[in-house]
Parts: sequence; structure tokens; C-alpha cells
Amino acid sequence: MPLLPLLVISRLDQAAALLEPTRVRILRELREPDSASGLARRLGLPRQRANYHLRELETAGLVRLVREQKKGNCTERVVQAVARAFVLSPEILGEVSPSEACTDRYSPESLIAAAARAIREVSAQGNRPVATLATETDIRFATPADERAFAEDLVSEVAKLAAEYDDPGASRSFRIVVGGYPCERK
Repeated sequence: MPLLPLLVISRLDQAAALLEPTRVRILRELREPDSASGLARRLGLPRQRANYHLRELETAGLVRLVREQKKGNCTERVVQAVARAFVLSPEILGEVSPSEACTDRYSPESLIAAAARAIREVSAQGNRPVATLATETDIRFATPADERAFAEDLVSEVAKLAAEYDDPGASRSFRIVVGGYPCERK
């Protein structure tokens, strides 16, 4: 079974299993199948310790059995991570997760709350195929005034497009989230 590209962690037991440094290292290594013995050698861990962490990850559903193979008098279990990458859903935090309460659209908190809401709502769709859209670009501004003008133009254009395509009688509803933040160019 192929690895999922991304698994959104929405259960507290999965988050607890994931947020242990040795287990993060193990998950990174388990993009390819391996056994406790193989992992122990690669990570410089005692085999029993690697096996313990693998069992915890498997119980949490973050690692799956690929096959069992005979090795001498023993049966060796070969496992693999269920996904290439993991992200924690804000819903794990319950009442203290980011909310839509922030109304200053220029604040970092507003962008973080919107991103958290998107993670929560998209991951609630499950693993079934859903129509989504994601686009990213970097832009350099010569002055803070140019940055402000761009932000206002972007808001205006998105509002125009929303007004043009919004059909109050339609059943297909989409949320559009547009955000920006300073970043380092690579």
C-alpha cells in the first residue's frame, strides 16, 4: 500500500505518540519499510527500545505492518510509516485551538486562525477525493506602500470574483482563504 502524502493528526493519542523525539526520527526513517533491528542499527538504538517505539507508533495508527519474514528462529516484523508527512490538526486543542475570533485581517493571528480552520475543515472531509485549490507564489515589494496597495487590490479582486461567481441557490459551497506573510527567498 503506498504512503499517504500527508496525514492530518486529529486524535490526541496519535499526537502524543508522534510528539516524542525518538518516534519522529523513526517515522522519518520509515518512509521505506524496515524492522526494529534495522532501525536500531541505523539510529544507534537498542533493539528493544526501537521495538517499544514501533509498537507505540503502530498502536496509534502511524505505522503499519508491511510483512512478516523468518529470520533464524524468529519472525521479524517489517513496518512502514503510513504517510510521508504529518501535520497536527488544531482540533486536538479543543477549546484553546485558534478560532475565527480575530477580526484584524492584517494580524498574524488572523492568518494562523484561517490556516487552522482550513486544516480542520479540509481534514474533516476524510480521505475521500474532494475538489480543492491551492496556489502559492512569492512577490517582492519595493516599498511598504506597494505592499499595502497590493493587499488592497487583491482583496478587491477576490471580492469581485466572489460576487461574480457566487450563486446563493447553488449547493456547492467553497471557502476561499488568501493570506500572505514575509518569507525568505531560497
